[in-house]
Amino acid sequence: QVQLVESGGGLVQAGGSLRLSCAASGRTFSNDVMGWFRQAPGKEREFVAAINRDGARATSTDSTKGRFTISRDNAKNTMYLQMNSLKPEDTAVYYCATRVGLRVSQNPREYSDWGQGTQVTVSS
Repeated sequence: QVQLVESGGGLVQAGGSLRLSCAASGRTFSNDVMGWFRQAPGKEREFVAAINRDGARATSTDSTKGRFTISRDNAKNTMYLQMNSLKPEDTAVYYCATRVGLRVSQNPREYSDWGQGTQVTVSS
């Protein structure tokens, strides 16, 4: 099992930026793919973005496209999500997750390890 710790969430005004980090430890050989998901109260958990060890990426097709950028530093076992032009509808708990294999899946059921999440709140 991989241990995942998210950080970087907080309060921000609409139009501002945040950078989330996800630090992995333990059996890091299994975090071939690292991804970000988010969940707002009363809504389903949704895919945001994911990236594998080779840098292949997948992004959501919703309003986050073009505003959020995913990256990773394999030497540090850390993944990042740069969020720009934040909107109130981006308010959610953001989760880091990992899966074995190179396929950059958008299905949360295919991810085996999860962090505890970090709260992002965007005020209008």
